[in-house]
Amino acid sequence: MGVQGLASLLERHRRIYLDVEFRMNRLVVDGNNLLHLLYFNSGLDQNHGGEYAAFEDLTERFVTALRSCGVAPYVVLDGGTDTSDKKLETVTKRALEQIEKVHRAAMTGESKNIMPALAKQVFQQTLVRLEVPVAQCFAEADWEVAALATEWKCPVLSNDSDFYVFDLPAGLLPISHFHWQDVKQKGSQRYIPCKRYYASCFCIYFNIKQQLLPAFAALSGNDYVQVRGIRWTEFAPEGSETPSRLEGLLRWLRDFQQPQEALKASLGLMGEPSKNSEAEVMQKLDLGMEEYRLPASSLKRFFVDGVAPPLPAVDEALAVVPDWTRLPLTQARLTPHVLDVLLLQRIKLSIAVEHTGLPSTNRTSRPLRQVMYGLLLGGRRWLRVEERDRAGLDLTFIPVAPTFTGAVQRLGLGTLHEANPAERLQVLLEALGVTEAALSRLPPQLRLPVAVTCYWLQRAQPPPDLTELKALLVVMMDKVSPGHKAALQHQYCQQKPDVLVSQVFNQWQVCLKDSIHLNQLLDFPLPDPEVARLYQGTLVHQLVHRMRTGGRLKNFLKSRGRYNIALSVVHQFLTRRAPTSSEPRGRRPPADLTAEPQLALLYEDEETEDRSAVRMQEEMLLDNQLSVRTRYRTKDRVNRCNKPQLSRKQECRGWGIL
Repeated sequence: MGVQGLASLLERHRRIYLDVEFRMNRLVVDGNNLLHLLYFNSGLDQNHGGEYAAFEDLTERFVTALRSCGVAPYVVLDGGTDTSDKKLETVTKRALEQIEKVHRAAMTGESKNIMPALAKQVFQQTLVRLEVPVAQCFAEADWEVAALATEWKCPVLSNDSDFYVFDLPAGLLPISHFHWQDVKQKGSQRYIPCKRYYASCFCIYFNIKQQLLPAFAALSGNDYVQVRGIRWTEFAPEGSETPSRLEGLLRWLRDFQQPQEALKASLGLMGEPSKNSEAEVMQKLDLGMEEYRLPASSLKRFFVDGVAPPLPAVDEALAVVPDWTRLPLTQARLTPHVLDVLLLQRIKLSIAVEHTGLPSTNRTSRPLRQVMYGLLLGGRRWLRVEERDRAGLDLTFIPVAPTFTGAVQRLGLGTLHEANPAERLQVLLEALGVTEAALSRLPPQLRLPVAVTCYWLQRAQPPPDLTELKALLVVMMDKVSPGHKAALQHQYCQQKPDVLVSQVFNQWQVCLKDSIHLNQLLDFPLPDPEVARLYQGTLVHQLVHRMRTGGRLKNFLKSRGRYNIALSVVHQFLTRRAPTSSEPRGRRPPADLTAEPQLALLYEDEETEDRSAVRMQEEMLLDNQLSVRTRYRTKDRVNRCNKPQLSRKQECRGWGIL
């Protein structure tokens, strides 16, 4: 949501704000807004796939700063998509803009505010670990944030300009003026210096009635309504060097007492619309104003007593969304994609920083999502889920069939939470193509990430090579020595990423994310992994670069225990999954990893120095063989980048959608 240009207007008129020393209070936090601003304003890497350990530390420092001042945060997160489609035009436009940003970031190495795939998981997991109260809404969070703050008479923390319109009793603390990194002390008490905004101060400053604020938001244009044909700059104060559209609108509104009066008068400024179009415009304006009428808070009881709010009062929601999902959805232990699939049969897939001449990385994890769709839509097998994704520089909407095979057929959504744990685990293992016995040798926290790695080796297109696999496992197991880690990340953080390496690791991240969502729906048959420990973008990219230019992996290792176990599990998987001639080309594991001699290279750095001459000669031959295949694969990757049409043809041959 947002009123276009309002934040900039307030920056030009800062006298509207009050300077405050914030302490000893509740604070309702717009979680999604905080997530984005914390990450994007931190200078953390965006283009190599994210710096999750550093982001975890940043989130923890934020919470610590609040608590040191006696501030109790309550974080509210967005949920599913608005079923009314009021914002569909705006959302589609932003998705296209996002694809352009992704392309520029991949080509230039610039930061374009593209959120790394797993940043939200890290944010949520950190808050839960720190015992910060968190609630996920069934739809967009703004109304719930404002309603809860109104009932508790405490401020809202957000940079969303819609909160400038809500009449909040304790006001709004804009994140851009919330100096949590500069905690001050006065006597025995600590406080956070910040600015507070009240809607009443805004109205006094611009000399309009406060009840006109929703009309101001609707007429200025927000995510729900666009008013065309009115040049508000013509009403701007005389003598303005740069006439402001919003200041002109505010000056025009001074002559009105009630919102409906102003809305009807605005029709006369739009030319001479027909009666039908006039009615349509009024309906949209009324809808735009409706967004600022607050319901009673449905989250107060959840935060106080742990009681999940009721489902939206929509017949379809009550019919298809099982009651047992309410609590895990509100606890953010279940992805809101569940609601999108059940209510809309469509989801919006996030887009990573990747070369737009290559296939979307979301294709690799589609079979995992198909299993989730099968569990959710089991009673409605004729349905398809429309996935919004990237195809080159375009936005595409792909109908995807749910999977109803294997263990999925034995489970029903209504009683999924009561199903036998062994059956739920079997669904997850079948989806990932691994066995429970192989994973049992790993620590519980690493079982899902390693299972995902095995799936990724089988499905990724283009496939990872041995260097990329080793670099990922070393970082995942947190086995890079601290000195080498700091040096490698410092050297590489400003470099433009290798788009081909990025493509490989982006696929792993989206596979992990979709596996986490499937694991959630199945009520965690495998432990939820600590995402912040699994992937550090600049580090894994630099490890690949260093190993390809002559560096030995063993020089960076601080120990080998878990790394060796993970290698062993991957070795066993690759041996068992060696392709047969009947397997579709697009579904086969990478050739130079499944060939039995190449499997030995997984252990290349674990060999002792006392190797026989025969063994050394064999390795030299294998290295030659691998280098030839790597050159062939690199050539193929470059061709796919430079010739998007070729890439799409190859996708169609190797990947079935339905």
